Amino acid sequence: MRYSVRSWLAGAGAAGAVLAMVAFGQAGTASAAPAAAVVWRAGTPSAAYVPPDHDLRYGDHGPAVRSVQRRLNQLRYYAGPVDGKYGPDLEEAVWAFKEVQGLPMRASTNSLITAAFRHDLISPRQPKALVPKGGPDRIEVNLSEQVLVLYQHGKPGLIVHVSSGGGYYYPCPGDASESCGPAVTPDGNYKALAFMPGWVQVPLGEMYNPVFFIGRAYAIHGDIPVPWYPASHGCIRVWMDVATWLHKDVRIGTTHIYVRGKAPYQLQYFG
Repeated sequence: MRYSVRSWLAGAGAAGAVLAMVAFGQAGTASAAPAAAVVWRAGTPSAAYVPPDHDLRYGDHGPAVRSVQRRLNQLRYYAGPVDGKYGPDLEEAVWAFKEVQGLPMRASTNSLITAAFRHDLISPRQPKALVPKGGPDRIEVNLSEQVLVLYQHGKPGLIVHVSSGGGYYYPCPGDASESCGPAVTPDGNYKALAFMPGWVQVPLGEMYNPVFFIGRAYAIHGDIPVPWYPASHGCIRVWMDVATWLHKDVRIGTTHIYVRGKAPYQLQYFG
């Protein structure tokens, strides 16, 4: 999978507010680093939103896709550039929106934008605050919903889908004959401890732009892939386009990271 540098500008709100121009991108293979990026900023949601009148699927393109991209960005779900192309950025935003709204997640229909989805775009519920008194600028990870919310000034500034620990066993580092695990993301109260740029080699693989919150073992980081179900060894995976700039909204040693809930493990999804 290859990524190219992209720029985008999207409308945001009936009053004519716009999303800030964002330069972001990824070049090369999974071992190469995406291009430098500025922090993404969403616009102001519009109360007069009119959704498309038909279902949308991954791979679709056109004005209806553009409308959903713009709306999700307005609602603080990162849907990527408003280019009318239903690709990975929008897919990850669709998953996050479904998870927060409580819409069904099924492997065969996860990316389908249905009538229920379009209806919820008009007046959506906000993500449930896990730690309301956790500080105005914080990160909350809801393992039960597989969603990360970045709070800024006490309000959701970014909502993204994540893939946390998958609950499976795996070969122990340095001794493949032994099993380690289960792969679980531990809940608790943490802080952003360190940031390392680019692809970072760790005993269990690689992380892109990791923000560590438990030693040098657990981090919020970019990866390929970030599937709709929990699949990591225990870290919190976010989509690569988000990982290019998410660390810019994190203050090392200061930003609180709250992890709550129980992941719906992959075996439960397919059982």
